[in-house]
Amino acid sequence: MSARLTIGRAARAAGCKVQTIRYYEQIGLLPAPARSEGNQRLYETEDIRRLLFVRRARALGFPLPAIRDLLSLCDEPEQPCEAADAIAKVQLEGVERRIEWLQELRRELERMIEQCRGGSIADCRVIEVLSRQAIRDTADNEVPGRGVSSRL
Repeated sequence: MSARLTIGRAARAAGCKVQTIRYYEQIGLLPAPARSEGNQRLYETEDIRRLLFVRRARALGFPLPAIRDLLSLCDEPEQPCEAADAIAKVQLEGVERRIEWLQELRRELERMIEQCRGGSIADCRVIEVLSRQAIRDTADNEVPGRGVSSRL
């Protein structure tokens, strides 16, 4: 039998917060763990592996529904990997769209900086462009490939 870890030790082992583990349990990405006589959560090695899988998938930008699908596939190891490949391809397409968007942001920042006249803030090209663009962007603030509620 493998060593059992409390939620605090499991969080340290996975490099995350206790609240993250509880959240993943709540939404069904992690199974409910065994409990001690004192009702503490006790995590097995397989639980930690699954948690690390979720954390790595999140680091790669996979949304939670895709991670749920990937975990379901992990639970059936005899299946062909086409479904996992398809999920990864969708994620790659989203990453490529974000890269294009970030490259456009870079070009815009470079243009603003190049047009700097070195005067006062009243004449600052960066402030002028941002102020003008902010008015245009209020109707469309979506980051490509991320959805409306995205965070960079």
